[in-house]
Amino acid sequence: MPTARYDVLGIGNAIVDVLARTEEDFLLKQGMRKGTMALIDEARAQAIYDAMGPAVEISGGSAANTIVGVASLGSRGAFVGKVKNDGLGRAFSHDIRAAGVTFTTPPAAEGASTGRCYVLVTPDGERTMNTYLGAAQDLCPADIDDNMIAASAITYLEGYLWDPKDAKDAFLKAAKIAHQSGRTVALSLSDAFCVDRWRDEFLQLMRSDTVDLIFANEAELQSLYQTADFDSAIRALRGDIDAAVVTRSEKGCIVVGPDGVEAVAAFPVERVVDTTGAGDLFAAGFLSGLARGADDRTCGRLGALAAAEIIQHLGARPEASLKDLAGENGLAD
Repeated sequence: MPTARYDVLGIGNAIVDVLARTEEDFLLKQGMRKGTMALIDEARAQAIYDAMGPAVEISGGSAANTIVGVASLGSRGAFVGKVKNDGLGRAFSHDIRAAGVTFTTPPAAEGASTGRCYVLVTPDGERTMNTYLGAAQDLCPADIDDNMIAASAITYLEGYLWDPKDAKDAFLKAAKIAHQSGRTVALSLSDAFCVDRWRDEFLQLMRSDTVDLIFANEAELQSLYQTADFDSAIRALRGDIDAAVVTRSEKGCIVVGPDGVEAVAAFPVERVVDTTGAGDLFAAGFLSGLARGADDRTCGRLGALAAAEIIQHLGARPEASLKDLAGENGLAD
């Protein structure tokens, strides 16, 4: 197998996050369910923006955040996602390239505007998201560069991509190319409500070996197997896929491998400010370790370290060098 040009290539929704702090009663007035992600249309997007308080715009998108984290750890990252050639689209493209990520997907010249996610952060650090996919949902198989996929050690797919059909087809094309090239395919389940929408298809992706590695949090796992019992959900997961990671917030994570299950502790944090991107950055740490051949425990520790950095400030992109933090904690190469 040829040497990989990229350690991790992510495919996902190219989104700009619009973040604002808010109180619980704002969520109630707006009919939002705390801690979840809802897909909205452009009119609803404008109404939320008009109602919310002062906001900060930060490039985001789940898989994009992960790949920026991969780059911050000193690994080689690439991203595939669709923006429009508009102000937010140009900002997204600039930000991801400035982070050291290869991003070559051509922007759309017409059609829907660049996607954005309105992230409302309550005082406990929990985030409630309302996403207008816009141009992101126009990602299609033609946007998948066969050579880039073949040259990537790991292709990482965002579960949110399973909503638009063309993006779903792009996702399947990429997975097929990766496997034909002897590479690894990983999938994030993204959100418990995403799992509710696509449970049977996600299970089929696992059981058919379309994906090799699953990332989920507790809520997503329990939604996948429709049980509140964590241990029984883990047993079911082990029957469906050889490799998986389940994050459990302050309880750390569970790494499922062919040889068994390993619990890895979370890193201590001084104060939780904003949980936006915690799962995305956990995946960044884990995948970076995996790409360089680290063991499950080290991968889990790198994931926990990256997640701990991200939840101590607003936004889902690292503010500190994750490579430096890894070195300080004995987790560098």
